[in-house]
Amino acid sequence: MVVGGAANATLGAGLGLKPEHFVEAERCVAGGLWFEVHPENYMVDGGPRLKWLERIRAAHPLSFHGVGSSLAGSEPPNEDHMARLARLVERFEPTLVSEHLAWSTFEGRYRPDLLPVPRDGEALELAVTNVSRLQDRLRRRVAIENPSHYLDLPHEYDEIEFLKLLAERSGCALLLDINNVYVGAANIGFDANAYVDAFPALLVAEVHLAGHRFDASGLAIDSHDAAVAGPVWALYRRLIDRIGPRPTLIERDGNVPAFDDLMAERTIAESTLARPTPARSVRAPSAIAQTVLAGSAFTQSASDRPSLEPSAISQEHVA
Repeated sequence: MVVGGAANATLGAGLGLKPEHFVEAERCVAGGLWFEVHPENYMVDGGPRLKWLERIRAAHPLSFHGVGSSLAGSEPPNEDHMARLARLVERFEPTLVSEHLAWSTFEGRYRPDLLPVPRDGEALELAVTNVSRLQDRLRRRVAIENPSHYLDLPHEYDEIEFLKLLAERSGCALLLDINNVYVGAANIGFDANAYVDAFPALLVAEVHLAGHRFDASGLAIDSHDAAVAGPVWALYRRLIDRIGPRPTLIERDGNVPAFDDLMAERTIAESTLARPTPARSVRAPSAIAQTVLAGSAFTQSASDRPSLEPSAISQEHVA
């Protein structure tokens, strides 16, 4: 098991870890820096990737951002997948673990994408059950990410209401992806500022930032292949001014630039996290978010978990 002082460091802005940056990532001494990986890329019995991840973990906190649990699917999470993820979590002790409100498996077939689900009562119950299964298996609280939107599907629940109910009933935390908000607003027409303003501050354990592009038809794509755009930075500042600092990740999965270029983007996020904002109405994560950030063991069964009071303030691929 990898242990070290890095796990107790205060998390500031982090970067998605890419193999071409392993050496620079290990050597970097920036305060508050952490790295996030898709654990599916490390579910192997041995080899150089695991050795490198051990070295990174000895120097910096890690976060696991899963893309394969299919938590919004109609079938339970795959037992073998959960077992391999649990072994990896036990070995590397990531400070944060997160997944998506999406599905990717059906009738035993895996689709390498994060697919949407209509938000109705049945979908809510399935998601609560699946998230609870995963958390019980990992003995960790998991932060669930808001999805990107490309089609305006029929829904019974508002997305934020759905996420709050999911957190209340499963005990999970939430991950707010600001680029997903921007992409969804561009594609289906909701108000991105209003969404950010209404997101439940006390449940936010992590924030993601990424780049996007527009295709020939004008559809916004959550591509993660460009620098974070100005409007996304503006939404991020709006959020942090309201809720206070949260661990923030810069995601880059395509057209990956030099490590120094990503660190330059990280500096922008760090400056946002550090700037004084006396008007902030929430200055610290809730107890559940603090538990996630501390990497504490998750020991309660789904039936024993306390309900969470709602806040008063109210698609990536495996690399």
